[in-house]
Amino acid sequence: MARSRRGKNKEERPKISKEGYQKAKQLLKYLAPYKWSFFVGLLFLLLGSGVFMIFPVAAGELINIAIGKSTYGWTLSDLGLILFVVLLIQGFSSYLRVLLFANVSEKGMADIRKHLYQKLVSQPIFFFEQNRVGELTSRSTADVQQLQDAISITLAELIRQILMLIGGIIILAFTSLKLSLTMLATFPVVIIFAIGFGRYIRKYAKKRQDHLAETSVILEETLQAITVVKAFTNEWYERLRYGKSVDQVVDISLKYARVRGLFIVFIITVLFGAMFFVLWSGARMVESGAIRPGDLVTFITITAIVGGALASLGDFYTQMLRAVGASERIMTILNNESEVDMTTEVAPLELDGVIDFQSVKFRYPSRPDIEVLKGLNLHINAGHKIALVGASGAGKSTIVQLILRFYQLNEGKILVDQKPLEEYNITQLRQNIAIVPQEVILFGGSIRENIAYGRHNATEEEIIAAAKKANAWEFISGFPEGLETLVGERGIKLSGGQRQRIAIARAILKDPAILLLDEATSALDAESEKLVQDALNNLMEGRTSIIIAHRLATVRKVDCIYVLENGQIIEQGSHQDLITNDNGKYNQLAKLQFEM
Repeated sequence: MARSRRGKNKEERPKISKEGYQKAKQLLKYLAPYKWSFFVGLLFLLLGSGVFMIFPVAAGELINIAIGKSTYGWTLSDLGLILFVVLLIQGFSSYLRVLLFANVSEKGMADIRKHLYQKLVSQPIFFFEQNRVGELTSRSTADVQQLQDAISITLAELIRQILMLIGGIIILAFTSLKLSLTMLATFPVVIIFAIGFGRYIRKYAKKRQDHLAETSVILEETLQAITVVKAFTNEWYERLRYGKSVDQVVDISLKYARVRGLFIVFIITVLFGAMFFVLWSGARMVESGAIRPGDLVTFITITAIVGGALASLGDFYTQMLRAVGASERIMTILNNESEVDMTTEVAPLELDGVIDFQSVKFRYPSRPDIEVLKGLNLHINAGHKIALVGASGAGKSTIVQLILRFYQLNEGKILVDQKPLEEYNITQLRQNIAIVPQEVILFGGSIRENIAYGRHNATEEEIIAAAKKANAWEFISGFPEGLETLVGERGIKLSGGQRQRIAIARAILKDPAILLLDEATSALDAESEKLVQDALNNLMEGRTSIIIAHRLATVRKVDCIYVLENGQIIEQGSHQDLITNDNGKYNQLAKLQFEM
C-alpha cells in the first residue's frame, strides 16, 4: 500500500500534446466575457514593468549626480521628484493590474466551476463507475485552482519576467556594449547550469518526501490496525518495518545533503565567481574612464534583474504547462455528453405506472462478459405491489436500475404505460419514480431539507403530513429543534430506523407513480422494522411498487412474487401459491429462513 502511494506521488514533468492545447483553448470561452479586464490589466502590467526598470537606472544616476557626472543634467531634487512619481505610477498600476486579473480569474473560474458541477451531476451512473470520486473532486478543486493561479499570478509573472529580460538586455547594451557582451558570455551559461543543478536537487528532495510519506503510511496503518497487530503479536515485525523505512529516509537525506553541499559550492565558486568577474571587468572600465561609476551600478543592478528573470522563466513556464494540462483534464469532462438537460425546465408528466419488460437482456458496461438478465419478461399492472426475491446476483437490483434508466439495454424493451422507456424525457420519467434503498444516504443539513428533497416547494403542513405517514413525526417532534435538527454527515446523528423513515417521508412527499424498495428493512432491528414496515405500507398504497426483499416475511401480502435465478424468472405467484410448491425455489428459501 505504501509503495503504491509513493508511486502516485512521483512528480511527472508536464507533457502536453497538440490535442491537449486545443482542449485548453476551448476554456478561453469562459474568459471571453472578461476579456476587456484582461487586456486593460495587461496594459497596466506593461506599464508597471516598464516603470520598474527606471529604478536601477535611477540608482546609477544617483551615483553619477553625487560625483558630479549626471548623464541627463539632473539634480538630486529632480531625481527625488522623478522617483516619487515613478513610485506612485508603480503602485497604482500594480494595484489595478492585480485587481483586473483577479476579476478575470475569479469570475472566469466561477463560471467553469458552475459548469463543471452541472456537467458532473448530469452524467450517467456509468460515468461514476469509470471515474473515482476523489479524482472528479480533484478536477473541480485542484485543477480549477491551478488554472486560476495560472491566470491570476503565473501568466502575469511570466509576461513580466519576459519583459524584464528583454528590457534589461536592451538597457545593458545601451549602458555598455562591451560589458554586456562579457556578461552574456558568462552569466546566462552559469544560470542555466544552476537551473539544471536545482532540478537535480529537487528530484532528491521529492524522493526524500516520498520516503517520508511511506514512513507516515506505515505508522498510520499500524495505529489504525493496532488490534490486529497485537492479536497476531506482530509488534516486532512492525518495529522492523518502520525502522527499515526510517533508515531509507536517512540514506536519501544524506545523499540529498551531499548534493546540496555541492550546489552551495557551485553557487559560491562558479555563480559568484562569474558575478565578480563581471564586476572586476566593470571596475577596470571605470578605472580606464570607459564608463561612469553610476553606470556600473546600473549595470550590476540590471544584471541581477536579468539573472532573476532568466532563472524564474523555467519554473513559470512549467507552471503554465501544468495549467494547460489541468485545463485539458477539465475540458475532458466538460465535453462529455450529459444525460440530463439542465438548461430547460420540463413540464410535469403523470404516469399510471404500468411496466412491461419484454425479452430484456442486459450486461453492465463495466462487466460486458457477464449477462445479468437473460431475456427477462415481466408485466406489472398499475397500482400493483410485486416482490422480487432470489439469491444475490440474480438480477433483482438490476431491474430497479433499468427502470430508473441508469443504464441502456443491450436487447429487448422496457415499456412504461405502453411507451418505450427511452422515449421519455429522463427527468420526467424519474420525477414519477421514488426509491427507498437499504443504505439510506441523507444530506448533512436539517431533517426538513432532507424530507423536502422529494419536493422542494412543499409547504410546512405537507412536510409534517409526510413525516406522520412515515411514522417519523413522533421522533422528529421529540427533538428540541424539530424539523430544523441537523442530521450530520450522511445522517450519522440518526439511528438506522430513523434514517429509513426520513427516506420514506421524502418518497411520500414526492408522491410518485412508481415506488422502488430495495431491501428497505433488512438492516433494522425488530422494533424499527415494524415501524418502517407500517410506514412502507402507507407509502405503497395506490402505487406501482417493486419490492426487493431477502426477508420473505415482509412480502407475504404483495399481489405477485417473482423468483429470479441467473437473470431469469423461474417462479411467480402469490406467497400462498409458491409456499405450497414443495419442489419450488421459493419454498426452499422460505424453509431456510423460517428454520433460521
